[in-house]
Amino acid sequence: MTRGLILGIESSCDETAAAVVERGARTLSSVVASQIGTHVRYGGVVPELASREHLRAIVPVVRAALEEAGVGLDELDAIAVTAGPGLAGALLVGITYAKALAFARELPVIAVNHLEGHIHAVLLQERESQPDGLAAEDEEAALALVVSGGHTHLYLAEPEQGTWRYRLIGRTLDDAAGEAYDKVAKLLGLGYPGGPWIDALARFGDPRAVPFTFAQVKTKAHLAGKAPRTKGARTAPIAALDPHFLFSFSGIKTAVLRYVELHGMRQGVNERIAAVLAGARPPKTKDEALALAPQPVIDLVASFQHAVVGDLLKKTFAAAESLGVRRILVTGGVAANRELRQRFTEEAGRRRVRESFPTLALSTDNAAMIAAAAWPRLVAGQVAESGLTAEPSLALGR
Repeated sequence: MTRGLILGIESSCDETAAAVVERGARTLSSVVASQIGTHVRYGGVVPELASREHLRAIVPVVRAALEEAGVGLDELDAIAVTAGPGLAGALLVGITYAKALAFARELPVIAVNHLEGHIHAVLLQERESQPDGLAAEDEEAALALVVSGGHTHLYLAEPEQGTWRYRLIGRTLDDAAGEAYDKVAKLLGLGYPGGPWIDALARFGDPRAVPFTFAQVKTKAHLAGKAPRTKGARTAPIAALDPHFLFSFSGIKTAVLRYVELHGMRQGVNERIAAVLAGARPPKTKDEALALAPQPVIDLVASFQHAVVGDLLKKTFAAAESLGVRRILVTGGVAANRELRQRFTEEAGRRRVRESFPTLALSTDNAAMIAAAAWPRLVAGQVAESGLTAEPSLALGR
């Protein structure tokens, strides 16, 4: 190897991304083609449309990443690609292109788990802040909260002989936190994705106006030793995890629906959706917020966000204390949330625990995190086999 340049490709959901990262510590380029405009009218990602958009974008996005980095294909040491989890068709676009490019240039392919990529988004941010690209924290275990539209997982991440190993500590049993945000936003006639809209409106509401609560998740005796049937809980049997570190967001989503119906808040929803599609943006002032929604809706949004962030905070810090970990990584699309960052930072200060977030650009799906996660794997010789294919339910850790 020469410079340790890795081209990363990410296409697990609705963003086509490519990046060039040097030795997992220096981002030379990061290009993302978003599909929000394609999916906004549906209030969520349509898998078939996502795959089609990836096919259109993959070549120009990779070309742009190489040009921005100022490197040619002959200077690369490897190509990294997301193998899962994600949408099968979307993943296949990135994997097929990565394998074809690698075959043509006789380069190794590194398969990366999307969740591991999110964890390395934080590690990449830490390394880039150091002059030599090496962070002392690379030698210290951390509890990672990966929270996004498709995932809410807690992992114990531990360095091991130059690479990392992961142990699943907790996860959602149903909706991911970001998914709950999107569904509540759609219910209230706000924009897609829902996170930025709810976070923007919540600033102007009373977070205690609606007393949402989370019940303790209980183990099911009939599921002992078996994988649960819920879509977000396929990585391990419920009995294998501490119920104190399990999440469930379907209940609060239903509670919001019932509150909306009880208080007649659905009037005007179609008009607000039309305004969103016409180019409205998340509000920055109180007057802009009130132009989009009445105060009771804003208070409801603020209460919803306060409860969700509180549940994430409570279980994350409880897990860290239980494991004796003094370092917390918070990553994924929801890690860009203003209230979440503020409350996690304050709690970490009270407990004298170090917390780290990726930049806002690295919080959402990107390819720099994929290339960064691939570097220790390349050094360890963990190269993908020629039969690499998409694994939509790929698990991370044990």
